[in-house]
Amino acid sequence: MAFPLSVAALAAGLVVSAPSPDGAGTLVHRVAGDCSAAAAQVVEQTGGQLLSVQPVGDTCIITVLVSGNGQRPRKVTVKVPM
Repeated sequence: MAFPLSVAALAAGLVVSAPSPDGAGTLVHRVAGDCSAAAAQVVEQTGGQLLSVQPVGDTCIITVLVSGNGQRPRKVTVKVPM
């Protein structure tokens, strides 16, 4: 089942560009902790739709929407150690 926001797309969004300290105009890429495997696992276990992933310290905070039986979807947030 394909989700509108794939884990790979989300992981790509974690890359932040910043000017280099030497002022040469090159870009330095800083990558937040990799939570893609944890996010994929939570999505698979819950059967939900990935909403967000946040690396915080040594933890990944993953939020998914889980559909119920004809009920309004519920938001589930899971903390997973990196």
